[in-house]
Amino acid sequence: MAEQEKPGFKVIVRNRRAFHDYFFEDRYEAGIALVGSEVKSLRDGRIGLGDAYVEEVSGELFLVGCNISHYPFANIGNHDPMRTRKLLMHRSEIRKIARKLTEKGYTAIPLSLYFKEGKVKVEVGLARGKKQFDKREDIKKRDADREAHRELRGRRA
Repeated sequence: MAEQEKPGFKVIVRNRRAFHDYFFEDRYEAGIALVGSEVKSLRDGRIGLGDAYVEEVSGELFLVGCNISHYPFANIGNHDPMRTRKLLMHRSEIRKIARKLTEKGYTAIPLSLYFKEGKVKVEVGLARGKKQFDKREDIKKRDADREAHRELRGRRA
């Protein structure tokens, strides 16, 4: 059974651009500290992960650059859309990620946000940046796969 088909699991957003720009070595699941109007906006799918990243500050991980839009029906209790949000993980996982982030070339990127049994979770990927030629190779491979599928589809008809 695929991850999306499980009951109590709903993907809010995927960071598709991250797969184009980075090689991912490890993935972690983290909770996220949110306010009520943010959760309501997430249920409406009003989020942008485009420029988001994870940074470590004094032994804690924070999600920076994630835009969760205002919830239109919240009045006084509305949130700042670009605020820094704390990620909730086990201390040992935080240490592993923080250790890798100090090495040259590593960064932590949010890959997706999803609801899991009513709670908002973030999939964080530990990544190394791709060079331009790596991106071109990926595009060539994807085009070749697409062409092969077209050929197979044409033969079946």
